[in-house]
Amino acid sequence: MSGMNVPEGWLKVSLGDVVNYGQTQKCELKDVSLDTWVLELEDIEKDSSQILQKLDAKGRPFKSTKNIFKKGDVLYGKLRPYLNKVVIADNEGVCSTEILPLNAEPNADNRFLLYWLKGEVFLNYVNEVSYGVNMPRLGTKDGVAAPFLLAPLAEQKVIAAKLDSLLAQVDSTKARLERIPTILKRFRQSVLAAAVSGRLTEEWRSNNEYAQNGYPKDWIEFGFSEVGDLARGKSKHRPRNDQRLFGKEYPFIQTGEVANSNGLITTATKYYSEFGLAQSKLFPKGTLCITIAANIADTAILGIDACFPDSVVGFTPDISKCEVLFVKYLVDVNKENLEDFAPATAQKNINLKILNEMRIPFPSIEEQTEIVRRVEELFAFADSIEEKALAALERVGNLTQSILAKAFRGDLTAAWRAANPELISGDNSAEALLAKIKEERELLKKQPKPKRTGVKKKTGKSMSKEVIKVVEALKQAGKPLNGQQLLAVAGYPSDSSTEQLEQFFLDLRDALALDKSIVKLKRDDDGQDWFAIAEATHK
Repeated sequence: MSGMNVPEGWLKVSLGDVVNYGQTQKCELKDVSLDTWVLELEDIEKDSSQILQKLDAKGRPFKSTKNIFKKGDVLYGKLRPYLNKVVIADNEGVCSTEILPLNAEPNADNRFLLYWLKGEVFLNYVNEVSYGVNMPRLGTKDGVAAPFLLAPLAEQKVIAAKLDSLLAQVDSTKARLERIPTILKRFRQSVLAAAVSGRLTEEWRSNNEYAQNGYPKDWIEFGFSEVGDLARGKSKHRPRNDQRLFGKEYPFIQTGEVANSNGLITTATKYYSEFGLAQSKLFPKGTLCITIAANIADTAILGIDACFPDSVVGFTPDISKCEVLFVKYLVDVNKENLEDFAPATAQKNINLKILNEMRIPFPSIEEQTEIVRRVEELFAFADSIEEKALAALERVGNLTQSILAKAFRGDLTAAWRAANPELISGDNSAEALLAKIKEERELLKKQPKPKRTGVKKKTGKSMSKEVIKVVEALKQAGKPLNGQQLLAVAGYPSDSSTEQLEQFFLDLRDALALDKSIVKLKRDDDGQDWFAIAEATHK
């Protein structure tokens, strides 16, 4: 924050100068009623400051100690702080000790504090100093020392109100943009339904009489084998992972690649050798691939000659009788019907016989061509809208931080400051406000401390060992240790509290980054980090 320009009269202070970061009131399940709100980190949405769900103590009974919070408190998620989980409590309750209740009032505005914690300056700071082997968190010491901008109280309230309004508009715009892909998906589905039923080309056709089956009278029912060649991919060789099968010559398309191809396959991740081709079948470019196992009736058209396994069926069209894209539309529209033919087993699949026995109304080749032209035109239009919507959504996503940055540069209140000098000077200045906060804290220090109640200290075997530095623990062990082993050898109990874990991770961070007395080794297969004495790595 040292290089940040701030308005005249604002003060660059530490977060600990304004709020008691890390000082919380604890409770256990026996201390709360069944209708008490119990908040966990998973209930707070990343970035948005929205509560995803609310559970009470009856629906979420807890065993561990919780932090108590009041209505209006700023609730800050200190675990994995890059997720930006921070919200103002709309009711009282209890929360995970990974969530810190903060209250800056009455000398600072809690909404102003909320927006500061969500801003880029604060986020950059916590990402630099947060510690933890696998789960980074903002420790108490670093939280107290975190940067904070103190504006005059009246201006804080104006800024908070402006941000409430502006960011509500941003959220509303974002929500509308996020709905567009769903709307376009329904649009594409309706286009396909109209295409294969004849409604899309009603004004193009001369005869618009419909038969009892609901299709135009001049459409004729055919089976797949009457308008092309339907064949299952081959994987005769066992085992299928035999290295002799693979080479660099013939593209081999897997089931998942059909689903993720967006309708057209132009590349492959695996290739068959001459030996592999002899065990399989090479399907020509223009073949329609239809999956018949796992995800039923996913489709894609080959843009290359390729082989595929027996979990995929290839339809090679007779171009004088059908358009391959029209057949793709037919399968896409009937995807759910085809899935119904799959037996209820762990590995869903449909028999090739099911596809062969399907009787499908086909229009003339001329009408199929016209249908394909119209569908692709409408799809291209939808794709264009979706592309623009996604680009707009990305810009809106960046808008929140841009607005917050303007707020904390004083840009949103420049005119207000000029019109209200008496509200930002003298007794109303940020300097006077900071002095008032310090004075009130000094008075609190002089008051007698209340007797401590509530959670008892843990005793017993788990706390019998003396806690030692991680460097000493590694020296005593005489070998590298993973995070869990190091925690135990350093004397921490298996049921360590959040404060104890903070102490451990701070010690670990200092040994790694400051003293460089230990080094972190590569992770093992279980995702555990390993640590060793630095000198040991050079022997």
